[in-house]
Amino acid sequence: MRGWRLLVLCALLPAAAAGGSAGFYPHPHRAMLDAEGRYWLGWGPRGGRLAFRLEVRTAGYVGFGFSPAGTMAAADIVVGGVAHGRPYLQDYFTNANKELKKDTQQDYHLEYAMENDTHTIIEFTRELHTCDINDKSITDSTVRVIWAYHHEDVGDTGPKYHDSNRGTKSLRLLNPEKTNVLPTVLPYFDLVNQDVPIPNKGTTYWCQMFKIPVFQEKHHVIKVEPVIHRGHESLVHHILLYQCSSSFNDSVLDYGHECYHPNMPDAFLTCETVIFAWAIGGEGFSYPPHVGLSLGTPLDPHYVLLEVHYDNPTHKKGLIDSSGLRLYHTTDLRKYDAGVIEAGLWVSLFHTIPPGMPEFRSEGHCTLECLQEALEAEKPSGIHVFAVLLHAHLAGRGVRLRHFRKGKEMKLLAYDDDFDFNFQEFQYLKEEQTILPGDNLITECRYNTKDRIGMTWGGLSTRNEMCLSYLLYYPRINLTRCASIPDIMEQLQFIGVKEIYRPVTTWPFIIKSPKQYKNLSFMDAMNKFKWTKKEGLSFNKLVLSLPVNVRCSKTDNAEWSIQGMTALPPDIERPYRADPLVCRTPSSSPPHGSLSLQLLLCALLLSSAPSTACLCSRLCCTW
Repeated sequence: MRGWRLLVLCALLPAAAAGGSAGFYPHPHRAMLDAEGRYWLGWGPRGGRLAFRLEVRTAGYVGFGFSPAGTMAAADIVVGGVAHGRPYLQDYFTNANKELKKDTQQDYHLEYAMENDTHTIIEFTRELHTCDINDKSITDSTVRVIWAYHHEDVGDTGPKYHDSNRGTKSLRLLNPEKTNVLPTVLPYFDLVNQDVPIPNKGTTYWCQMFKIPVFQEKHHVIKVEPVIHRGHESLVHHILLYQCSSSFNDSVLDYGHECYHPNMPDAFLTCETVIFAWAIGGEGFSYPPHVGLSLGTPLDPHYVLLEVHYDNPTHKKGLIDSSGLRLYHTTDLRKYDAGVIEAGLWVSLFHTIPPGMPEFRSEGHCTLECLQEALEAEKPSGIHVFAVLLHAHLAGRGVRLRHFRKGKEMKLLAYDDDFDFNFQEFQYLKEEQTILPGDNLITECRYNTKDRIGMTWGGLSTRNEMCLSYLLYYPRINLTRCASIPDIMEQLQFIGVKEIYRPVTTWPFIIKSPKQYKNLSFMDAMNKFKWTKKEGLSFNKLVLSLPVNVRCSKTDNAEWSIQGMTALPPDIERPYRADPLVCRTPSSSPPHGSLSLQLLLCALLLSSAPSTACLCSRLCCTW
């Protein structure tokens, strides 16, 4: 008993120093994992490890983990709680059959635990890479976290089944910490939908065009955050804000419409460049202290399109939503105007992906010719990228933004090897990266079409595909799109097409020969071809080697002279070789402070036991 009192009192000392039950260290990131606010996650770096804080409305066990698909299969799991006044934390894993097993290598380290009448709070740390085959490495990619809880603690036979108290959420755990402190009071304006009726179907994309307020002088937007209709935190799945053409009148503002619908207003089709993205579980976006999004000048956005994805899996009826975005702005101008470049594959039917492919790779080229012309004319010293949004649709499994200079591949600008269409937001770069004239970029996308029986085409619908990167950078130059289109005729030659009708008067254009494709559109011909996995792999190899048509666009659809030329994919003389992952085996050495000093301080505080069950660092777990 005396040893346990020593443990509890040891816990209270550093906890009190950090604000009592708040634990030892602040966690810079925080997310609500369930829809009711019963399960909250905090996290952030702590030395070379990642620290987590779970706050859950239960007096039983709390489960948390990482899963490749957001399910219990092949998951890396930790379970903890406080039972009979004693804390516990156990490392588990599951196999492909979802069987839960204790891990022989315990890689989660308890730092703090507390239980009261309503909540259990647990803090623990873990290495990013543990060398344990049952653990998942934590990288810059999207992580699908899984969570669960139960009203009873873990018993001798292990955790009881959690029933419906479980879920999954996609997060990016290695976000750089935001050190930019903003003024407490800033003017803002809202771009929010007004009383949108949500259909009783699973997925709805709603588009509404807005006019940016007219300013008498230049302003900088320095922060954007979501405005979510109360009670709709799980309904609003993601929000994208696009810059539109400036050549409109205000009649385009009269009404919203379902996005990607055949009757969608033509004006919406001019809104192509993403200037902000938010996804469920994401945070607001603050620009770096030396950069702002310019408003109020002729070069700035006048009209924008708000796209909101509503997720209504239970098909609830009668939902009315008024969600959107809030933009904070200031006349205290920063040094640089931010710009956005769309790089990758031009969205078109010439982007083709065969069916039945477990993996297919597409590449979109921001060519050295485009960057040479635009940067030499506008900013010969280069531009500086500080954030990137990677974008694909439902077949997307991974996206990488590769950077080349004079035949040498530089460090990846951004990547997400576990892409989740339903979780898209700008990634802050840990360090700004410079793009120089003559550099080139490749947006590389991996797709999985195993469950599809027809071709997947490039397009706006979520069943179509995209392969794009949006680069936030400074100083702003007159370059909005740097992309490519693969040659379609050589793709058609692969399936045996010999000739098309010319001149082209219909779209999609029509095949003339051979006989088996005669009078079919090129889309019908591609779907008629008998695709096998072997044919798909050969086709993929061909597509990646084809010449590309260069797209190099200015504001309002003007073009650089390089637009329309044909270029070859770059010769990569020296591919980038990433440093090998460094993983650490479990160590019993204390991660913080001196053990002897901790024990001395604990001994000095020996007194009556506290009424709340509490535990801190493993430093004091010797009795």
